Amino acid sequence: MTRAAVLFLICTILAACGNTGGLSASGAPRNVPFAADGREQGVDGLLVGHRLMEAGEFELAMKAYYRAAAEQGMNADVLSAIGSADLKLGRLGQAEKVLRRAIEADESNVPALNNLGCVLMEQGNIGEARRVFQQAFALDSGQSDSIRENLKLAIARSEQSLYDPAEDEKPVMKLVRRGQGSYVLLSQL
Repeated sequence: MTRAAVLFLICTILAACGNTGGLSASGAPRNVPFAADGREQGVDGLLVGHRLMEAGEFELAMKAYYRAAAEQGMNADVLSAIGSADLKLGRLGQAEKVLRRAIEADESNVPALNNLGCVLMEQGNIGEARRVFQQAFALDSGQSDSIRENLKLAIARSEQSLYDPAEDEKPVMKLVRRGQGSYVLLSQL
């Protein structure tokens, strides 16, 4: 190697080792994220999920509820919350299954009963929805306005679905002349 090549190589190595204007040791901590403190407890997944439901973020609420299930297990409260998120997302079949599991786990879970009643109303099972709302209303001692309104709606819809012959429309009949002396009776059935 020539002397010039060795000198060039040494200068290149020294330039690579020099300060390039990046963060100094004193400036580095301001760009580093805070470390997780293992002594602190995280926010409860159910609480986060409930707040997300209020904000209308149903998919994110579902993820928070699943996190709560991983932390607490699939208890009645977690199942009820997952079922309510499924209901808000329009997944009626899934919501019904999960809410029934919540009620099996805790038969006195009023929110699960109310949400199951809502699912059943959406599916057109008015009679069963009425029974479920009555059970929720009784367990709640009539204190919740939403359950009271849901029960009133279920009662009204179940009474509308009963057969009432007085409300049947009478067929309209017309007497139409066909030629001379010939008449035909027509009805709109």
